[in-house]
Amino acid sequence: MKHYSSEEIRNVVLVGHGNVGKTSLGESALFVSGAVTRMGSIEEQNTVGDYDEDEHRRKFSLNLAVLPVEWNGVKINFIDTPGYADFVSEVICGVRAADLALIVVDALAGPEVGTDRVWQIAEERGLPRMILVNRLDRENADYNSVLSSLREKWGTSVAPLLLPIGESNDLGGVIDLLAMKAYLGSSGEPSEVPADYQDNAEELRAALIESIVENDEELMAKYFEDEEITAEELNTALRAALAAGEIVPLLCASATQQVGVRQMLDTLVAVAPAPSQREVVDSAGESLEVSEGAPPVVLVFKTSADPYVGRLSYLRVMAGAVKADSHLWNISEGADERLGTIYSQRGKEQEPVDALSPGDIGVVAKLSHTGTGDTLGSKDKPVLLPAMTFPEPVYSMAVRPGAKAAVDKLGPSLQRLLEEDPGLRLRRDASTSETILEGLGDAHLDVAVGRLLQKFNVEVELSLPRVPYRETVGRTSSADYTHKKQSGGHGQYARVSIEIKPLSRGSGLQFNSRVVGGSVPREFIPAVEKGVMETAQEGVVAGYELTDCEVTLFDGKHHPVDSSEMAFKLAANQALKEAVAAAHGVLLEPVMTIRVRTPEAKAGDIVGDLNTKRARIHGIVPDGSLSVVEADVPLSEVQRYASDLRSLTQGRGLFELEFDRYEEVPSNVAQRVIESGKEEPAAAH
Repeated sequence: MKHYSSEEIRNVVLVGHGNVGKTSLGESALFVSGAVTRMGSIEEQNTVGDYDEDEHRRKFSLNLAVLPVEWNGVKINFIDTPGYADFVSEVICGVRAADLALIVVDALAGPEVGTDRVWQIAEERGLPRMILVNRLDRENADYNSVLSSLREKWGTSVAPLLLPIGESNDLGGVIDLLAMKAYLGSSGEPSEVPADYQDNAEELRAALIESIVENDEELMAKYFEDEEITAEELNTALRAALAAGEIVPLLCASATQQVGVRQMLDTLVAVAPAPSQREVVDSAGESLEVSEGAPPVVLVFKTSADPYVGRLSYLRVMAGAVKADSHLWNISEGADERLGTIYSQRGKEQEPVDALSPGDIGVVAKLSHTGTGDTLGSKDKPVLLPAMTFPEPVYSMAVRPGAKAAVDKLGPSLQRLLEEDPGLRLRRDASTSETILEGLGDAHLDVAVGRLLQKFNVEVELSLPRVPYRETVGRTSSADYTHKKQSGGHGQYARVSIEIKPLSRGSGLQFNSRVVGGSVPREFIPAVEKGVMETAQEGVVAGYELTDCEVTLFDGKHHPVDSSEMAFKLAANQALKEAVAAAHGVLLEPVMTIRVRTPEAKAGDIVGDLNTKRARIHGIVPDGSLSVVEADVPLSEVQRYASDLRSLTQGRGLFELEFDRYEEVPSNVAQRVIESGKEEPAAAH
């Protein structure tokens, strides 16, 4: 592939709801441009964009894929992203590397929940947007209905550039409204606009030109004076209006039939912003010089673990140029990185290139210190790019090795998995001694486990995490326990008197000594404290950690010969158990704050469902066409809420979950938890 300057590059991220044909659109662009000689299909598992075994099995994208296409002297780097909600982290990575978001919608379904989500992600990044109505060959496809839905959602800024000729089985081609030309069939044969489309096309063209010129004073003056406006002037004004977000151009196509795909490529070449036309700012909000001669600033927007090559880092050059066999400084980590061969990546295929221009995208292998979101650049003139932020996990599973052979490999393999997927988190729950893998849904963790086996040959088992309940006491009590054992020779003797009283939530466990007169010698008090702390850690009521109470040693007795640290530790152990029993030991459960974003019509269903989960509803706040339901809910009730919400809202709802506090468990629920703890004593420890 030849070297392209910044002005000859377009970075376009393909985003949208699942199953709208984004991967097929990328495949069609590769085919009509001559990059591939045979168009692959999802069904035949031979597309360039979906090359992972798991993607073949599931028949939808799981990873972003870079698909460079050469068209009319311009390189268009398409970044194909998954549409399934669990893999939104890949969308965020793709959006960071792009200069334009091409939002793909289905010609039958129109805008869906995934459309709203990617629109919001692009808007937060200030990314110009285009919309493409795909799958016009589908039965009952309805372009006009989709156009109405889009305008209802995003206003009259949605401006058609292409108009389909026919629909479903009668799809014959598309009309370019600016050029007033028809392009027929899969080959895009130029033709006159069909007579029965002439009036509609002229009406849409007049509205389009009006939308374009109202953003340009000179053209508006020409327009009102009926002076001729050239195609170049219209394209220039359209490019400026698109970049400013004043116009959202609407294209249409059938990717599988290659209808409208050439016109899509023409439009991207003509009006999509080149990297040099987009402002690049650092983490402090300062603008950067993008030109070839500027110091290099590179964003690592994606990391992939290749079983043969090792770690692959996907680079977007934000400023300056980057050459093969050179060194860059990792500004995020403060480490030197040597770049060996730089590749132009197309799906899983790689082609070596000498250098990357400002704005171009490439891949390098085996960087030692670099992960997703890191900034590479000049050590002398370091520039840090804004951090990449990913959604907080909402779905957790306990993970453990499936076989003894996997024990040693599990930790390193999980770390490599986290490098590859920034949407995953891994933590150790000290209270339950479980390793917890967190993600955005059941499919997300299912895919992660599949990758562990496929890439690292590590088999694991997932199970529902134990809820980290706590134990505390409901009132003040005391206990006196004597540990006495005689078995020939030195015996064991220790008497311990303790008081336990409740403290406020979040106080933890506190130990004090109020012993006077040496009834418990000073050297044995640490042993009493150790006995209390160890027993509290193991739990008294149901095997969960004792907290939010104060244990005070106030009296005791020792024997000059038979007393020992062990005797006092054992006495403290039993004294604490008796004191907790007398003080009405109670269970505490973690209570979470949940915020559910849902279509307005579903808010009532959400509230009803949360009420069955012992939630306390704070309120419903309108947010555009959505409603935000906020509530407090016990963690034990929402461990599977990602699946519940998907069912309730047909995938249109999103939620956030964060820990708020511990609260006493209702007695009927507590009884079930205590019985369950007795059934699984091993798990409790």
